[in-house]
Amino acid sequence: MTESLYELSDDELLRYSRQVLLLGWDIDAQVKLKSARVVLIGAGGLGCPASETLVRAGVGLVHLIDDDKIEMSNLQRQTLFLPKDIGQSKALTAAKMLNDINPLINAFGSTERLTDDNAFEVLTRFSGKMPDLLLDCSDNFATRDMSNRLSIRYQLPLLSASAIGFQGQLALFEPDQNNGCYQCIFGDSISDDNRTCANSGVLASTTAIMGNLQANLALQYLGLGNNPLANKLLLWDGKRMQQRVMGYKKDLNCSACQR
Repeated sequence: MTESLYELSDDELLRYSRQVLLLGWDIDAQVKLKSARVVLIGAGGLGCPASETLVRAGVGLVHLIDDDKIEMSNLQRQTLFLPKDIGQSKALTAAKMLNDINPLINAFGSTERLTDDNAFEVLTRFSGKMPDLLLDCSDNFATRDMSNRLSIRYQLPLLSASAIGFQGQLALFEPDQNNGCYQCIFGDSISDDNRTCANSGVLASTTAIMGNLQANLALQYLGLGNNPLANKLLLWDGKRMQQRVMGYKKDLNCSACQR
């Protein structure tokens, strides 16, 4: 037996056996997932499917941050919640469900709103360290902009997803590679876009697809060190059943990452 094999328990080897059988995925990749720390900003339409897939795949520590409570309208797409959960904290309810789904991992929830002032304390709360990957699962520009700034400040890889209507977007930014950020793509003008699921609507499948695409990329990045979307933005159009990937370049005048 290799040293990596000893780092997985018998229960873990059995639970993740179909994953370890994958060509290009091995015990070492699974061990990397086990030791990974992931923070999700948002436990809603994107955060629920993304976190569930990460937990089922064996990511060792998953921390959800969300100050919202569960409402009836959330149940259409926020897959970790049941009617009995209405009125409860999204982050804490999701974390409990994730721990029930996979007792071999640790899932936690934080109920305060993440801000520039409390970011360090909240992001390091359950591990004492910064996460290996930050997932932006929010539904508004203000939070995405803050996630981008925190990513740059703490040099955290940021996996940003969005879903509205029938469409979604996905990108993975790596500040230590100095190859651009969220604002390099969208600029300051995106702040004028006030669309959210609450005021514009979203198909249940859109959040499910984008959340799982987000998880798919997270697993590759954490387990294999791959970023198939380096300097690329994935665009999903569910109405036309089309997906395309477009390239982007670092904005040398970006007010966020060019300082």
